[in-house]
Amino acid sequence: MEVFKFFDAYSIRARLFPAIVAAAPALAALALLISWSSFGLSNVVASLGILVLLYALADFARARGRSIEEGLFTEHGGKPSITMFRRIDSTIDAGSKDRYRVYLAAKLNSVPPSPEDEAADQEAADAFYGQCGNWLREHTRDAKVFPILFGENVTYGFRRNLLGVKWLALSLNLIIVALSALILWRMGWDIETQMGNKTLVVLIVAAAHAIYMLLAVRRSAVWDASRAYGRQLILSCEYFAKETKSRTRSTTARKSTAEKSMETPTKPST
Repeated sequence: MEVFKFFDAYSIRARLFPAIVAAAPALAALALLISWSSFGLSNVVASLGILVLLYALADFARARGRSIEEGLFTEHGGKPSITMFRRIDSTIDAGSKDRYRVYLAAKLNSVPPSPEDEAADQEAADAFYGQCGNWLREHTRDAKVFPILFGENVTYGFRRNLLGVKWLALSLNLIIVALSALILWRMGWDIETQMGNKTLVVLIVAAAHAIYMLLAVRRSAVWDASRAYGRQLILSCEYFAKETKSRTRSTTARKSTAEKSMETPTKPST
């Protein structure tokens, strides 16, 4: 669709899609209850209005999602990319985290906290881990190089932003149900007519939407996605470690070739 060209892949899946899901009953009502057989000025205005409202709702979902994010991290003691780096957390094995600390400390021109340092001052250690997370986020933005990380980030963003508009979506849902019920009531609850049949479909969509929003859109689901993303972000250190080893082997091989070339005596010309 042409409208999607204004968004990048992350924005479409993590920001626009939550807005579409949140407004699903209203969109269904517009699609079914408004006549689109003749595309007049009113249809153009309605189409543009829908696009603008979706963009506004996507922006609102992101803002609300970020607000919820802060509270969620506070509840669980910090960002997963920080808490998982702590030595008391066993999500990632200790040996790997030791290697990651050394590597990232070199990139940050810093000194990684020792077990004693961390035990004495967890806040200072967390500040270092926060810098590590920032460095990793800035260097893992290429979705083609880090597809798994990108996927986890999209899942987290989608769940977080959808949770941000949960109650707005349910309120909108209630309005659509009330309007649909009013239409059916005025028609004498005759669902055999074309309008009655379409209105019934809108009610079914609204019911399914309400069940999904109430049962699936939860803080625990957002936290699970956040942990999955945080874990994958830390594990992305493996990519950089392999890249460093590859460059080291390449450099060593070039040096060895150059040394052999210098050691090989040249034959005197006759």
